[in-house]
Amino acid sequence: MSRASKTTLAATSIFTAGMIYFVHWSQEADKAAMHAGVERDEEKQRIKRERQADFEMQKRLEQEYRKIQNVPEGQNIDGQGS
Repeated sequence: MSRASKTTLAATSIFTAGMIYFVHWSQEADKAAMHAGVERDEEKQRIKRERQADFEMQKRLEQEYRKIQNVPEGQNIDGQGS
């Protein structure tokens, strides 16, 4: 094989190995970013569920307190009407 052929073969081999490494690295980075996005979404959903549970608990407590205190339905907490 001539020197030019060997050089061309070496250059294309190095280029091919570099491309394979880059594609592999890129896929791993995309996978990690996607996983982080899923974790963020799950955390947002968990917070939303907690807030909804708190809201429902507050609603039940308000209904319970209204029964105990006999507060008319249209009256606000500060004692003024709607």
